[in-house]
Amino acid sequence: MLTIHVKTLGELTIVRGGQTAKLPASRRTRALLGYLLLTRGPHRRERLCELFWSRPADPRGALRWALSKIRPLLDDDEIRLLADRERVSIAPVGLQIDRDAIADELDRSDLAIPRLDEICPALEQVLLDGCDLPDQPAFQEWLNAERLDSERVRLGALRRLATHPDLPAHRVVAQARAWANAEPYSADAARHLIVSLDRFELSAEARECRTEVASRFAEANLDWAAPPQTVHGHPSGNPDQSAARQLRQRQKIRFCTADDSVRIAYATVGQGTPLIKAANWLTHLELDWDAPIWSPLFRQLARDHRLVRYDERGNGLSDWDVDDLSFDAFVTDLESVVDAVGEERFALLGISQGAAVSIEYAVRHPQRVSKLILFGGYPAGWRINASKETIAEREAILTLTATGWGQDNPAYRQIFSSTFMPTATPEQLEWFNEFQRATTSPENAVKFLSAFGDIDVRHQLAKLTVPTLVLHSRGDQRIPFKTGLELATSIPHAEFVGLDSDNHLLLGREPASDDFVAAIKRFLQS
Repeated sequence: MLTIHVKTLGELTIVRGGQTAKLPASRRTRALLGYLLLTRGPHRRERLCELFWSRPADPRGALRWALSKIRPLLDDDEIRLLADRERVSIAPVGLQIDRDAIADELDRSDLAIPRLDEICPALEQVLLDGCDLPDQPAFQEWLNAERLDSERVRLGALRRLATHPDLPAHRVVAQARAWANAEPYSADAARHLIVSLDRFELSAEARECRTEVASRFAEANLDWAAPPQTVHGHPSGNPDQSAARQLRQRQKIRFCTADDSVRIAYATVGQGTPLIKAANWLTHLELDWDAPIWSPLFRQLARDHRLVRYDERGNGLSDWDVDDLSFDAFVTDLESVVDAVGEERFALLGISQGAAVSIEYAVRHPQRVSKLILFGGYPAGWRINASKETIAEREAILTLTATGWGQDNPAYRQIFSSTFMPTATPEQLEWFNEFQRATTSPENAVKFLSAFGDIDVRHQLAKLTVPTLVLHSRGDQRIPFKTGLELATSIPHAEFVGLDSDNHLLLGREPASDDFVAAIKRFLQS
């Protein structure tokens, strides 16, 4: 099998069998190739068209043409470019991508100094240099974020090198300066430089450095505590591998098949005790992880756990064209993902209607669920014991959804955004409006809303035997706070936590999000 070497740091380069391949002249096609190589997918064709061809009259045709130019670069006896009518992805078999290889190396605790000397300058190069597309803001935003990520990795590598226990004495001060210059507002870098200067009896420079750093941090309104003036022996800081860990934690998307042959997309990220999140309205594994709203929550949960998420049938990367969009099917999807992941016992997180799915699963499979966490949940849908007025209002929303969901005007989708996140900024609401449109079809949105109305797990609550934590926002405008209280009181020995938020879906950077994560961590550790 031919090994293909891919250089993404600097200008995109592909080497096949020792020969550098000629890339397409089209910058857009090269940008698409770089995007596919670094993300691998799977990506829906519609999403790729939006990212790269917002102007052509026939974006699907433009995508087909671009893929025809990319295929000879990747395929040989091994088919690496996988493209069907809905999705495009790259199979990494025989591919060696420079940035991925560096991430793997930085994951090792025994990385030697000579290799770090090669990695640091390599990471100084601009990722996918020459592939910028200023007229495609969504792609450009992704590319800029990836470049920032590569810069964080470079800073982590500089720290590894500067604090390496085997660094020769004649290089200690120089590497300390290189790290401090690269991160002028890193307290760790500044302290390490001062300690290094003191260690080699460069007292005058150390005093000057102390004064300059104190002034710089004060001007930036940052806390600064200088190290003791004299430190004997080599500095003993542990290398900060957070940037490398970010790369290691990049989610891996796979597919499993439910009993009715529907393909369900699921993703795993992080390491540690398993935490499986049931799907809720709405999800998209490709877009969720970098969402400005809830991605900080995912990142925090993935620090200590193997976090498993999935797109339920009818939305995201799972199959959209399905016959059965019902509560029972949602539970079956969760069962299929659990079996595919292979975790025998795990904590289960259910949000919004995902709470009812999680409750049903925990009753059916109590031996698999170690702990149950429910946020913003409800045991009965909007049709259950509802007044005629409530039902009429919800039916009207179904009609509006059917006619307006897919339109460019976000007014229809704003109905949901404003109640899900009333305290969101205009930018966050704009993102969520577009996210909903990209996540499912108008027909499926109506089916989802209708299916949610029929949910009823009230008869299952008393049967729960697993330790349960119920969280609910006090000002939730989608599911009233009293519903969360009633849910907790109906579950044997459930713990309840009220969160100071008006949002049904927490915004990643509001204080209640930190309380949410802290409560979950305490519960899982108890």
